[in-house]
Amino acid sequence: MSSKQFQFHISDAAQSLGLKAVCFVIEGVRNQHTHLEFEKLKAQTLAQVTQDLSSEAIQTDPILGGFRALHDAIGRSNRKNVASPESLLKLILQTGGLPQVNLLVDIYNLISVKTRLSLGAHDLRAINGNVQLRLTDGSETFWPMGSDKPRVVSPGEYAYIDDAHNVLCRLEVRQGERTKITLDTTDGFFIVQGNARTEEAYLREAANELLALIKRFCGGQARMLSE
Repeated sequence: MSSKQFQFHISDAAQSLGLKAVCFVIEGVRNQHTHLEFEKLKAQTLAQVTQDLSSEAIQTDPILGGFRALHDAIGRSNRKNVASPESLLKLILQTGGLPQVNLLVDIYNLISVKTRLSLGAHDLRAINGNVQLRLTDGSETFWPMGSDKPRVVSPGEYAYIDDAHNVLCRLEVRQGERTKITLDTTDGFFIVQGNARTEEAYLREAANELLALIKRFCGGQARMLSE
């Protein structure tokens, strides 16, 4: 599907939980292992992030608490299901930094820890049709990133799901293997997700910062998606 035809939608049931997202597609990016200027920016940003970072700060952060509230609302354990920004911040506490994956992934991970929002990206060429953020009914297929086989999808969770009922991302906890961003990715679908405790303006500000960094270091032509 062309990025000009690609659409994104949040179901009423997902919106009623407080889920909200700002998304865009971008074509013609040039991904790479890393970029010297980005690494300098990353170091500066992480220095700011870690200044007041502690286990207590993570536990009391209102945005991260909003993701835990989402999991509580659908009856999922917060011990087993940790939102991606919280996982990344805990990793920074443990290791002092973020893992280096590839430039596009490293860019959105950096914005995630800076904003406490859940950021994700998917190779547009691997997505079948359009994408919805909706509740699962148990018929979907999910192949978690890094797993050697698909997993059973439980009904009643929220997930990003394409027209072929493939789960791109489960909650804001685990992304799918099939649509992950690689060095060969040229066209991407990017997500900035919040919760009931995040304002729309804050999401858009984060999305604009993400897009600006991608264009600066990877190029590409983007289109914001209306929900």
